Amino acid sequence: MFNYVIRRILIALPVFFGVTILNFIIMRMAPGNPVDMLVNPKLPAAALEAKRVELGLNAPAYEQYLHWLGNLFHGSLGYSMITYQPVGKAIWGHLGPTLLLMGTALILGLLIAIPLGVLSASKQYSKLDYFAVTGSFLGISIPNFFLALGLIYVFSLHFKILPSSGYKELGGNGGAADVLVHLILPVLVLTANVAGRTIRYVRSSMLEILGQEFLRTARAKGLAEFLVVNRHAMRNALIPIVTVLGMEIPILFGGAVVIEQIFSWPGIGQLTMSSIMSRDYSMIMGLNLVAAFIVIAANLLTDIAYALVDPRIKNSYQGAAGK
Repeated sequence: MFNYVIRRILIALPVFFGVTILNFIIMRMAPGNPVDMLVNPKLPAAALEAKRVELGLNAPAYEQYLHWLGNLFHGSLGYSMITYQPVGKAIWGHLGPTLLLMGTALILGLLIAIPLGVLSASKQYSKLDYFAVTGSFLGISIPNFFLALGLIYVFSLHFKILPSSGYKELGGNGGAADVLVHLILPVLVLTANVAGRTIRYVRSSMLEILGQEFLRTARAKGLAEFLVVNRHAMRNALIPIVTVLGMEIPILFGGAVVIEQIFSWPGIGQLTMSSIMSRDYSMIMGLNLVAAFIVIAANLLTDIAYALVDPRIKNSYQGAAGK
């Protein structure tokens, strides 16, 4: 198992740096640069050129990338071309709110989706099943931005019981209760999306397992239905569910960009949008580096989880290592 993890990490490294190269090329293809966004266009051409030289934008693209890569190997993500703040420090300051938002939404989504998906499969064609399937399709079909605006209208503008934006009340102490109140609406939006996708996968996986012969044998031996479903069927249905969980993390990370903009949540998503609008190349490269790391780490953890829920996979790793 240890050797398998090492191999996966070694495979991930070229993918990791390949993403940074592709991202660097796409940024250079986009119109505009930080000088265009930062400097008054009425300034003389000499002043604009001096600013480009100062920011290193006059060098060939490959030299700029190698310079950035050299800084990365020395533990630095560089400095923002707009605020001159260290990129690593800026990302770290915005990472906490994003992880809080994503983590809360993911946990709540799974707590709703897994029990509801299991009950829906075990009581197929019942009212509960129709309710779960309908709720799943609604969670998937309604765009995040539309649901967010609808919740803001209902709870913030109409009933005036929840804040519509921000991380804490202006002038407040920013305590846990204050953050929790501001967290409710954005978490509801992301949770609906997570639960909607996961319910379908859990239900489909459980339906496939519940029709297997070994479960009929367990029932014939007099085993209680609760144990049949939750001990035997659930264990065998976990493999597809683990796959979904591995996919949810990058999807959530991407969805947080839109939600953080709508709710003015001071996380990675809001920093990403402001960096794109200002053509802050250094910040965008750092943000994409973090996003690539999160996606690759999620895939690696998913592969490791396979071995934990299915002993056959673990045994195959051990057999391959023995050869």
